[in-house]
Amino acid sequence: MVARLLYQALAQGLSWLALLARSSASKDAEILVLRHEVAVLRRTNPRPPLNWADRAVLAALSRLLPKTLRSCRIVTPATLLRWHRRLVARRWRQPKPPGRPPISDEIAALIARLATENRTWGVVRIQGELRRLGHRVAASTIRRILRSRRIPPPSSRGDAWRTFLRAQANGVLAVDFFHVDTVALKRLYAAFVIEHRSRRVQLLGVTDHPTGAWVTQLARNLAADLESAGRRFTYLIRDRDAKFIAAFDAVFASLGVDVVCTAPQAQRMNAIAERWISSVRRECTDRILIIGRRHLRDVLDVYVEHYNAGRSHQGQGVGLRAPDDDPKVVLLPTTPDLIKCRRRLGGLLNEYQPAA
Repeated sequence: MVARLLYQALAQGLSWLALLARSSASKDAEILVLRHEVAVLRRTNPRPPLNWADRAVLAALSRLLPKTLRSCRIVTPATLLRWHRRLVARRWRQPKPPGRPPISDEIAALIARLATENRTWGVVRIQGELRRLGHRVAASTIRRILRSRRIPPPSSRGDAWRTFLRAQANGVLAVDFFHVDTVALKRLYAAFVIEHRSRRVQLLGVTDHPTGAWVTQLARNLAADLESAGRRFTYLIRDRDAKFIAAFDAVFASLGVDVVCTAPQAQRMNAIAERWISSVRRECTDRILIIGRRHLRDVLDVYVEHYNAGRSHQGQGVGLRAPDDDPKVVLLPTTPDLIKCRRRLGGLLNEYQPAA
């Protein structure tokens, strides 16, 4: 800003020195040309924008004009007074935006967090919790923030399926099927069950013709294994496949296990089981040619053993532990030279462990 003002003053000073060396006739001609240019510019732009350096130079030069000519200039006494009032107002007053002070992004994020983590909280409940944390926010502001982030009111939120699964993870089982096509283009079906908390998988059976009676017998075998191990579960999640007949549900009802059916065409409601199907296909069955039912059973037995004890898992926040690992054991860093590799299924699966 100061440099611009100095430049304008220097340019005007040099122009004034140049005028001293010119004749009065040439000056009069230049004045007439400049007046005509100014008249044309005023017709096209009556109020040209000026920066503060231009204003300062024009204000200083206007002092050299006779009083009769000052009113014909762009810069008039009223203009100078208006500029001065603006400078005083800018110096002593801080402009304030109209309306209430805006809510910071951190407070808006906190409001959205309270609403999503507590699905039964309404606007008034969130407002009270904010006051306990030292923030005073109007209820209308909270409502506007929730609406802008597309967070529905508590009556429309309900308990999310994910919230239910997390709350009941210790006692939830999920059962499902997946198919594998053999080299002879024969389709085989494998049934399995997975525990939500530990991600431990148990292969229930393999067949080429699944029926309701076969699935019910698998349920009896699983129920006997759970009773002999003294393990208790609360819920069993399954889809609406016609092979899950009433007798299947009755087996688990006798153990006090509630069978929860997913909605039609809603694979995400049984996401953990679907995720395991994706893993076994990507890591195993899509990379090997299956000859028959016995071959598929052997391959899946090896993969289930590998899944339960030979690999890390991402479902629990990359806990770096397999379902059968002892949680009380703390693994220490191992020198790379002391790490051994165990190859399964001809090197299709690799397991790495510290050498004994």
